Amino acid sequence: MSVAYERTGAGEPLLLLHGIGHHRQAWDPVLSVLAVERDVTAIDLPGFGVSPELPEGLPYDLPTVGKVLGAFCEEVGLDRPHVAGNSLGGLLALELGREKLVRSVTALSPAGFWTAGERRYAFGTLRAMRRAALSMPVPLIERLSHSAAGRTALTSTIYARPGRRSPAAVVAETLALREATGFHQTLASGGSVAFTDDVPGLPVTVAWGSRDRILLRRQGIRAKHTIPEARLVRLPGCGHVPMNDDPALVARVILDTSR
Repeated sequence: MSVAYERTGAGEPLLLLHGIGHHRQAWDPVLSVLAVERDVTAIDLPGFGVSPELPEGLPYDLPTVGKVLGAFCEEVGLDRPHVAGNSLGGLLALELGREKLVRSVTALSPAGFWTAGERRYAFGTLRAMRRAALSMPVPLIERLSHSAAGRTALTSTIYARPGRRSPAAVVAETLALREATGFHQTLASGGSVAFTDDVPGLPVTVAWGSRDRILLRRQGIRAKHTIPEARLVRLPGCGHVPMNDDPALVARVILDTSR
């Protein structure tokens, strides 16, 4: 199979992994800052963005997608990159760290540290977002994107400051959510996921937005208990996808971890 990606910058390699229902453009607000110091590769995960689905019969679980990412890094010459991921991407980043395939891990609101009730709430919220995106005609999405109130209606679940997102970006990510062929399979595979292993021997940062409405910030405390040597960072005023809410802070956290 193949995956779509964008590569830019110079320096030590850095791999960026987005969350469920999103696409690699989620990293656009921080890409130019990171590229000054890193050789940055942002990918569309299998079944998201413009990357094709996994071959029929393969599950969208951590071992399978982790192997795809490892093979991708080998194919494009990323020798044990640093990795930063958000939500699902944060969980995958920690999996790559556990397998010692990367140099450092920055996990932004990573999945996998929930209680059963918190997982049901998060999955219910994600399904509701997907249904809303599927129910709206494209002209309505485009019309809503041209006002701050409309962008808030479309994206306030993932952003604390949705008005900062450009109209074009809001349209693109709403369409990415409705067209994500791997959405349901990923949720199905995540029903029993819990990240319970330490990630020793690597720099690890777990960062959580103070206004995350999908994965509540108390899950960061559980992540710290699971990975005792990890640095736990609070992202004030940021939502579930913090790259848009405070690009400078998120870029600094990633760069500091990957020194």
